[in-house]
Amino acid sequence: MNGRFGQSGNPGGGLLVAGTTSDAGKSVVTAGICRWLVRQGVKVAPFKAQNMSLNSFVTREGAEIGRAQAMQAAAARVEPTALMNPVLLKPGGERSSQVVLLGKPVGELSARGYHAGRQEELFGTVTDCLAELRRTHDAVICEGAGSPAEINLRRSDIVNMGIARAARLPVVVVGDIDRGGVFASFFGTTALLSPEDQALVAGYLVNKFRGDVTLLEPGLEMLRQLTGRPTLGVLPYAHGLGIDEEDGLRVSLRGAVRESVVAPPVGADVLRVAVCAVPLMSNFTDVDALAAEPGVVVRFVDRAEELADADLVVLPGTRGTVRALAWLRERGLADAIARRAAEGRPVLGICGGYQMLGERIEDEVESKAGTVAGLGLLPVRVRFAPDKTLARPVGTALGEPVEGYEIHHGVAEVSGGETFLSDDQGRSLDGCRAGSVWGTHWHGSLESDGFRRAFLRRVAADAGRAFVPAPDTRFGALREEQLDRLGDLIEEHADTGALLRLIEKGVPAGLPFVPPGAPRPVDPSDHSDSLEGGRTT
Repeated sequence: MNGRFGQSGNPGGGLLVAGTTSDAGKSVVTAGICRWLVRQGVKVAPFKAQNMSLNSFVTREGAEIGRAQAMQAAAARVEPTALMNPVLLKPGGERSSQVVLLGKPVGELSARGYHAGRQEELFGTVTDCLAELRRTHDAVICEGAGSPAEINLRRSDIVNMGIARAARLPVVVVGDIDRGGVFASFFGTTALLSPEDQALVAGYLVNKFRGDVTLLEPGLEMLRQLTGRPTLGVLPYAHGLGIDEEDGLRVSLRGAVRESVVAPPVGADVLRVAVCAVPLMSNFTDVDALAAEPGVVVRFVDRAEELADADLVVLPGTRGTVRALAWLRERGLADAIARRAAEGRPVLGICGGYQMLGERIEDEVESKAGTVAGLGLLPVRVRFAPDKTLARPVGTALGEPVEGYEIHHGVAEVSGGETFLSDDQGRSLDGCRAGSVWGTHWHGSLESDGFRRAFLRRVAADAGRAFVPAPDTRFGALREEQLDRLGDLIEEHADTGALLRLIEKGVPAGLPFVPPGAPRPVDPSDHSDSLEGGRTT
């Protein structure tokens, strides 16, 4: 399909992918639709009005957005921009989040403060961003957040039915059948919406189905009879998609990073990597490139004894560096890491993890804890600055080119050790190495294939392992394969003709109302004061 959707002078086509719950599969379905459309010759962009995530990315213009939207932009084969995720909420605890607006932090707000007023103030910015994307693209595939039937938050909603109503977007609701109760979830989601909102819900998508789809068909027909809406596809459960997840708060502490089957080790040994699952862990996708290497086994850990057989320990990024440092000490992990360093066994700190490895942290910004002693494993002192560093640096390390991105308030003063990342003249750019302990602020550096292999060779030598990195692992190519698999899922298992009609022509007329509809609004002051109670991922 070529050319713009709609008539000349009108905005491009659009669709909102909502979900019965958080983690129903909205992000992957949105990415899959984007990849399928771009393969049809459609100029498409992703959009999520508001995202709550500790997994973020920096665009070329230096704006911070959710990594899920960066992944969706890659699926659409377009450069990610702040327009695609105008509001990003980064939890800093149970009751507050940093608000990132158009890629820049604008302050901290409690859940009550955000939902009681600030969210509605941002609605104009959100609709303007969507309008600009629709003006410059044939189609925009929007992702909702949580559930559109969060009736306690509907008054201030800017990401689900609020944006759908404002832009007259047809809505497809995704349900995760692997959790069970998908028919009740579809029906209940629809029946809890107001008549005006229900009029935009055009159909359903079943996600993560296992088994014989013919056994599901009687239920799908009954759902159509009950709601007057079709199911537009049944997507099978697919292992090892490996796309960027939104929320590090729900990472399994002992699960494998990915379920995909990789090739056997090239050398005689495997390499075991233990990632400390610190509180408010951010950008845990940094270790995905390690998990993609044949013979590298990555797991998340939260106990000191789980470090015993690790060849490499990774301290990942975190939105709460001082809090994570206290957590490491409380659990005995700090002492275990110090013993490793004394024995010459490899440790890598990334962003907040790098800061924790230093001698001292001065923080009057994030935790406001003042001066706190670090682990003392790197000759580095960190001072938290009010302004956040957001950058896309390039350099070299271990003789190989490296690209990364920076998202941090901490400013590191290095007083010794060896240079980690440098420019082409050998001048230090970032990070530090002392013996077998390494630290850097650069997220994503391990996605640089040559550097990753060189680093793993060094880790294997220090760990005494006969591990050999595979010579041909290309992380970028693996990501592309995974995005193509998402596009295949849509092309092969969804009603693509129906999806195209929705994107091009909008909401079909005459969709029936499903009683009872939304309840009467409650007192606007009766908002949950916990982020979990008002979750919008």
